[in-house]
Amino acid sequence: MGDRTRGLSDSARPRRLLGHVRIPFIAGLLALCAFSASFTDFGASRAEAQSAGGGTYVGVATCAGSTCHGRAEGNGAIVRQDEIATWQEPSAASGAHSRAYSVLASARGRQITATLGMGAATSAPACLGCHSTYVPQAQRGGRFQTSDGVGCESCHGPANGWLAVHYAKSASHPANVRAGLRPLEQPQVRAKVCLDCHYGSSDTGQFVTHAMMAAGHPRISFELDLFSTLQQHHDQDADYVRRKGRTDSVRLWAVGQAEAVRRQTDLFARNDLASEGMFPQFYFYDCHSCHRAITDGPQRRLTFETNPARPIPFGNPPFNDENIILLSAVSRALAPGAAASFDEASKAFHRAMGSNRGAAQQAAITLRGRAGALSDALAARSYSGNDAFSVVQTIAAKATTVRFTDYAGSVQAVMAVDTLLNALVREGRITVGAAAGIRANINRAYAAVSAPEAYSPAAFRSSLGSAASAIGSLQ
Repeated sequence: MGDRTRGLSDSARPRRLLGHVRIPFIAGLLALCAFSASFTDFGASRAEAQSAGGGTYVGVATCAGSTCHGRAEGNGAIVRQDEIATWQEPSAASGAHSRAYSVLASARGRQITATLGMGAATSAPACLGCHSTYVPQAQRGGRFQTSDGVGCESCHGPANGWLAVHYAKSASHPANVRAGLRPLEQPQVRAKVCLDCHYGSSDTGQFVTHAMMAAGHPRISFELDLFSTLQQHHDQDADYVRRKGRTDSVRLWAVGQAEAVRRQTDLFARNDLASEGMFPQFYFYDCHSCHRAITDGPQRRLTFETNPARPIPFGNPPFNDENIILLSAVSRALAPGAAASFDEASKAFHRAMGSNRGAAQQAAITLRGRAGALSDALAARSYSGNDAFSVVQTIAAKATTVRFTDYAGSVQAVMAVDTLLNALVREGRITVGAAAGIRANINRAYAAVSAPEAYSPAAFRSSLGSAASAIGSLQ
């Protein structure tokens, strides 16, 4: 279907393979990211979760035997058994987690920590929370190594409780979960695990500050279905479906958007994270609303468009609402009964930014609740073959496109449209050949977000509309 990464900026490079459909992926964050979240309203903290049931981390080496997950080829009878090789793939996005620790010693990693006076990045807690499986010494088994990077147990949970039973003949997935294995097939569980490092948390080393980004850390972006496919080390064969059910990409994507908004507002509502000295913590705000070309002349030249869904005072930086925009579209397409209340809470949140910290904090809590309710509804509903078509058309409808005034939200929209197209291919709603036939339209949408400095809202909206129309013609 063509390589759509050609000419894209670093923030739009890696790609995934699903069937025969390649999809580019936004975020240099897989190269150098750091952060996670306090679950103020939706569960225990990571530390509490680790401590439950013993919480001993046995290390990647324990999983890497040739009779377990360490084969050179994926020819195991039940699971592929080459999962470690995929995790270690030196150049592909699937190996990014294994490289997470080593990039700390790169020139970029050294430059960031030197600028911030943090010492060596490879030993800085502020970095290790996301660039490794960072757990207390007391919870480390004999074969555990921080230098493994983001290992198996970062996602699947500490293995001492389930390691010895999960491969037994009598093992079942529910039994493994009861023994401590995380049920990552559940979209909300998976999203919360991923968001710990792909948005942030209050745990050590799992929150990227504006200072870190100013020192060179990549901007953070998140899309659950895309990230999941990049890190998929297994086949969804008949055995997987029997044990865990078939993954629905539309559900995964939609719940990911809701959980991202819930996480963002949860962290923003925390006094210890929302400020840095006397200034707001600009990590939460839209980078490109401030980082624009600055010129001086007798006639002003506005470098932005007014956004009708952001009722904020002129000149104020907006909250980064890329996931809020997409969740608004999701709610109109898949949960219309909750759409109006979510949009109302979203506008109230933006409006409160022009008032004071207390008002903004309370508005964030309200919006968090609306996002949580949407997450529950989207996780519980059943999905039909037309849902992906419906969401694509809603994203491209005028009620949504008028909100694409900034680069970050537009990037998120391109990822969404391509993710949903890919879901249609995987589910057999359209053929690979039909998807290939509209590839040029999708590529034009990617070209419109190829570089922040060249971004044009009008050009983007036009290209997005063409891509959505092309997808709609396949229905």
